[in-house]
Amino acid sequence: MARARVHQHVNPLAKYFRELPVEPLDPEDVFDDASLPLHLDIGCARGRFILEMARIEKGWNFLGVEIREPLVDDANKIRDDENLGNLHYGFCNATFDLRELLKDVPEGILKAVTIQFPDPWFKKRHAKRRMVKGSMVRSILRHLADDGTVLLQTDVDFVAEEMLGEFLRTGEFEMEKLDENPIAVKTEREIAVENKGLPVYRYLLRRK
Repeated sequence: MARARVHQHVNPLAKYFRELPVEPLDPEDVFDDASLPLHLDIGCARGRFILEMARIEKGWNFLGVEIREPLVDDANKIRDDENLGNLHYGFCNATFDLRELLKDVPEGILKAVTIQFPDPWFKKRHAKRRMVKGSMVRSILRHLADDGTVLLQTDVDFVAEEMLGEFLRTGEFEMEKLDENPIAVKTEREIAVENKGLPVYRYLLRRK
């Protein structure tokens, strides 16, 4: 299947993306077994990471959210072609709309969250466009199970510090700095960075 052509960078503060009509996700509608623990991948891009996770981890449900709708449409077509009942992709501006998207997810189901290599928006005037903000962190906290975890990964040092700061500021997480990825599957970006011998900043956060 041909890849959808999309812009590499999407401004989440643009009027169109701030006014997206977001429907709450009903796990009963999108997963074969809605009682399974849920792994949420925020900013999933083309969704290959959780596609592979869904293939090998049948005891989990996987939800990817992405702001570029053509990528979501393509990813869901692949899911349908492979008949993966434990995988779904949602079109969402996660910075602002995650709370509404997860509104109907039952308490205790969301067990794992990954935020991997988000757009760093290097220019100072664009810093406010970075995805991880207090509103997103509060939405995650609202739904994350008591034993839930959040994995943060990036190859940009100041983005790592910024993301980590947003989570630790809540006082609700314990942090572990990791040298290796604890998940068997790696994103395309992570593989590319490691192949160049560049550092990856990884933090695993657990609810206290």
